[in-house]
Amino acid sequence: MASIDQQPVGRPDGGLSFIPVAWLVIVMGLSAYGLIANWRLIGDFSLPENAFFLVYGGLTGGVITILWGLYLLGLAFNRSARFPRHYTIWQVAIIVWLVVRQAYVFYSFAFSAEALGFTVAEIAIGLLCIYLLRNGAGADTIYANPETERPPVFVSILAALLGIILGGAIGACAGFFAGSLIADLTHMSCFEGACGFFAAFVGLGGLIVGAIAGGIFAVWRVNRRGPARAR
Repeated sequence: MASIDQQPVGRPDGGLSFIPVAWLVIVMGLSAYGLIANWRLIGDFSLPENAFFLVYGGLTGGVITILWGLYLLGLAFNRSARFPRHYTIWQVAIIVWLVVRQAYVFYSFAFSAEALGFTVAEIAIGLLCIYLLRNGAGADTIYANPETERPPVFVSILAALLGIILGGAIGACAGFFAGSLIADLTHMSCFEGACGFFAAFVGLGGLIVGAIAGGIFAVWRVNRRGPARAR
């Protein structure tokens, strides 16, 4: 009788709770491939407006996906009890991004059955991963390490680095976009690349502000103490 009661604790779901981690690695790999493939388009002012938003949105989304994924991998490798909840938030954000991107492609470009099929497959796998990590599915027996009151110094340093990189990337993209928009609205002269230099200057300012804000926020976030919750 005791062995029957303890069997689900030893091997919950036959190891299915590790599928979300594998899918996380695959999504990060796809994002890295997209960054490598589209990186050369940065600074290409000949892009049409609809392609500009798609390319820069994809680059920003790829950076966020990779950095956020690294944080989730840290939780997964440590078997942290926070992993299922944080992974679910990440996966929902990915699904929303996929829907928004596909809707934009439908509106601005031609219909592609192949692209739609890939998007539907990614959403379906993401929903499956959320289902595998739901409460009561057995994931809590794998990811069961309790939260500590304050993380180690290494975690704070790593979070600061990730926050600086992520904040800098978001700030640079936002600043470059704002600079390009201002140059376009004010009909700034592009003689000898003046409008491009202006957009790059604003982007540099956004990078600095975003990096500082991202580092401060990341350190605050990982060291924030909350009331202990009964489990």
